[in-house]
Parts: sequence; C-alpha cells; structure tokens
Amino acid sequence: MSPHASTPPDREVEAAIARVLASEREAQEAIAAARAEAEGIAERSRARVRALAEHTQRRMRHLRAAFERRTEAELAALQSQAEALAAPQPPDADDSVRVDGAVARLVGELTGARP
Repeated sequence: MSPHASTPPDREVEAAIARVLASEREAQEAIAAARAEAEGIAERSRARVRALAEHTQRRMRHLRAAFERRTEAELAALQSQAEALAAPQPPDADDSVRVDGAVARLVGELTGARP
C-alpha cells in the first residue's frame, strides 16, 4: 500500500473532520440566528420604550394643560371674591340699628344724659 492511499482509518478521520466542520458551520449559523433574534428583540424593546416615552409626554402635556385650566379657574374665582370684598357694601338693616344705637349712646355721653 502506498502512503498516500486512503485507508479505512483515514476515511474515518476525514468523516470525523467533516462532521466537526458541519457542526461548526451549524454553530455559526445558530450564532448568527441568535444574534439576529437578539437585534430584533432589542429593536422591539427600543420601539416600546419610544412609544412609552411619547405616551408619557402626551399624558404630561394633558395633565399640565388640565392643571393650568384648573389653576386659572381658581385664580379667577379668587379674583372675583377679592373684588367683591373690596367693593363698598351698602349697610343692611342690622347695620343701621347698630349705628343708630351707637349714635344715641354718643349723643347721651356728649350731652351728659343718663341712659
């Protein structure tokens, strides 16, 4: 037999090498598939985060606008109350009775009359 001729053990070695190379190729394909899947997962996660951020921004704008409207309404009510309190009020019947009584007492004191 010649040293370059294939012997049965050489064929087994070649077959084993072929299996190793095929396994390596399959592993590389699996790694590439896993990498692609991970990139897809990452992109979907980024998209969800962007959507959540946009939703949060819309919600914050809505809440801020509602707060501003409520605050403006409360300020208008307070302003109206302040204006009403600052406006001169005509005396009512009780005020007239109290003033009349105070005037009578003052007149009595000034004239020396006894109550």
